[in-house]
Parts: sequence; C-alpha cells; structure tokens
Amino acid sequence: MKSVDVVRGRERLRGGLTPLRRQVLEALREPGSAATLAPVLGETRQRINYHLRELEKAGLVELVEERPRRGFTERVVKATARAVLVEPDVVGDLQTATQDRFASDMLIAAAARTVTHVAEMRENAQAAGRRLVTFAIEADVAFETPADIERFANELADRIAELAKKYDTPAARRRFRVIAGGHPAPRPQETP
Repeated sequence: MKSVDVVRGRERLRGGLTPLRRQVLEALREPGSAATLAPVLGETRQRINYHLRELEKAGLVELVEERPRRGFTERVVKATARAVLVEPDVVGDLQTATQDRFASDMLIAAAARTVTHVAEMRENAQAAGRRLVTFAIEADVAFETPADIERFANELADRIAELAKKYDTPAARRRFRVIAGGHPAPRPQETP
C-alpha cells in the first residue's frame, strides 16, 4: 500500500470523492467488502457495492480476494493508499500564480507543482522498476518580528543561490529542483 496516492487526470475523479466514498476509503485501510462495510457505515450493501466499483475503476481500491457466499461472490477489497491527494492541475491553472515570493499564492502554487511533478516522476520510476531519488528538509523557526522573516528569507535565498552555483554542473544528467518556502506552523492540537 502506498503512503500517498496522487489522483492525476479528471477521469479518476469522475464520481468525485463524496463524503460516503471518503468514509469507504477510510474503512478500507483494512480489507473489507460491501457486506462488511454496509452495517458499519449504515448503508445498504448494494449502495456500498456501487461505490466500491467506482472507487476500483478510479484505482483507489484494489481486489484482494473473491469468496463464494450463499448465492453470490463476495469481493474483498482494500484501499491502495493511506492518503489521497488530488493533483492541483486537475481543476485549475497553476501558471497564473503571482511571482511575489512573500505571497501565499506563490507558495501554494510551488507546492502544488511539486506534487504534480513528483507524482508523475514517481509513476515513471515505478513503471521502469526504479526508485525516485528525492530529499526533503523541514524545520520550524520562531521569528521575533516580521522583519526577521524577510531577512531570513533573503539569507536563505542567498545561501541556496551559493549552493546552487557551487554544485550546478550544466552537463550533468541529474538535475534537481530545490524549493524552499515558509508558512506559519500549525498550532499543536490540544488533547482533551
């Protein structure tokens, strides 16, 4: 099972991820069938079966086994990933984002393009039987003033430019895109 599946292409979202389909996917972290999910979700077996078929067509669930039951075949399926993201380009145009490095639209568009590009390259690598080499760096930093944020961003940009100049080999085959951004850190949720 993948950790994250990125839905690429409108055809995979044909029926959308309705609240019921999201509940079905959540329940299918462990294998299940329409017969086992219906009572848990308070729905009919027929309705759950319809949604399972649509999720299977979209590649979000996969068949685990078929079991003969009293007059029918029970299809046991499971979710193909622990989480599902929708590729941002499916419903929009990321090229219209502003170029102001302090604008939230710029950060969202850069993150969205990263999702799109990495998902496509991961699929291509898997199809070729290879591993996609990536790296990620994440840190929380507490700033005293807004001016500190700007100074930090400028310093970070300068250091990334220095490192890029130092390591960039134009003729090399292994080109990487490095993206750095910052946003307010979410507050930890308090446990009751």
